[in-house]
Amino acid sequence: MSPEQLKHRLEFYRDLGLKDLFRRPAPVNIAAAPVNVAVPVSAAAPLEMKPINIDIAIPGMAPEGDTLERIREGIGDCTRCKLHKGRNKIVFGVGDPSTRLVFVGEGPGADEDEQGIPFVGRAGQLLTQMIEGTSAKEGIPLKRADVYICNVVKCRPPENRTPEPDEMQICGQFLFRQISAIQPKAVCALGSTAAKALLGGRDGVTKLRGKWHKWRDIPLMVTYHPSYLLRPYNQDAKREAWEDLKKVLHFVYD
Repeated sequence: MSPEQLKHRLEFYRDLGLKDLFRRPAPVNIAAAPVNVAVPVSAAAPLEMKPINIDIAIPGMAPEGDTLERIREGIGDCTRCKLHKGRNKIVFGVGDPSTRLVFVGEGPGADEDEQGIPFVGRAGQLLTQMIEGTSAKEGIPLKRADVYICNVVKCRPPENRTPEPDEMQICGQFLFRQISAIQPKAVCALGSTAAKALLGGRDGVTKLRGKWHKWRDIPLMVTYHPSYLLRPYNQDAKREAWEDLKKVLHFVYD
C-alpha cells in the first residue's frame, strides 16, 4: 500500500468519526520466531527487546468495482443501529447512477418510510420543483430522474428527530460508498445534518451555504433543506436556496 493510498483510507475513517483502528495480531510462535522477535539475551544481561514486524492491512474505502447495487445488497435487512426498530422500509436512494449531480438530505420522513423512496413528501415535491423549475429557467434540460437523491440515514428516525451521531456514523459508510461509486461532478448537501455528515464541524447552513466546499476531491455546495423552506416565514431562505441551486446547476452542466 502506498503512502497516498494509506492517507486516503485513514481520511475515510476520520470522516466516519472513527478515531482508533485496531487489529488483533496473529499469535507468534516464539520457538520458531525470526530474529526480530523480542527474546532475552541472557539471564544476567538486560532484557533486549526488538519489535515484531506486523503487516496491518487497513480495509479499503470501498470494494473494487463498487456499485449502488452492491452497496444496497450489503445493507441487507439492516439492524446495525436502533433506527431499524421503527422503520417500515429502508430508503436507499433513487435516480441516475451515472449522474453528474448528487443531492444528500437528512433522513426519511413518513411518506418516504412508506414508499421506500427519498423525498416524496411535501419537501420532496418542493425539491423536484426546485430542480426542474430552476433548470428550465436557466435553459438546462434536467429532470429529477437525471440526478441522484439519497439521505445520510436510510431509516426514518422516530418522530422525524435529527439522527444521532452513532446513527450517522453507521449509515455514513453507505452514504460515502454511494457517492464514491457514482463519482459525480458535484454534491449538494441539503440542510445542516447532511453538511455535518459530509464536511464535519459544527457550522450551520447559514454560514456554509453559497460557497464551494470539498468532500474528498468532489466540489460540494450546502443549501437549505426543502422542509425548512416550506415554513412561511423563510422567504429570504427560499431566494438564497434558489441562488445556491443555480450555482450548482451551472457548475455541473454548463
